Amino acid sequence: MLVILKVVRSGGFAGLTASGELDTSAEPDSERLEQVARGLDRAWPSSGRPQPDRYVYRLQVSDTADAEPAELTLAEQDLDVDTAWLLDRVLQS
Repeated sequence: MLVILKVVRSGGFAGLTASGELDTSAEPDSERLEQVARGLDRAWPSSGRPQPDRYVYRLQVSDTADAEPAELTLAEQDLDVDTAWLLDRVLQS
């Protein structure tokens, strides 16, 4: 199954921005990537405002290149292990 993931990370100590995009269909760990992406709750519990020197992530998940993506904004302090892995994996692509 095709899932397109896009991540933009901003903030942090230096305030730098990083981004990545990944088409899961060609990845050896596509099943895990898709499982984690589909398991994210669209009403992600947030601690509120971003914290100083912490990252904020904007994640877009699409089923096709033409589909309107579902979008989540996630604060670094709110990430669980699987979500942190997913975001890092996309940023490294």
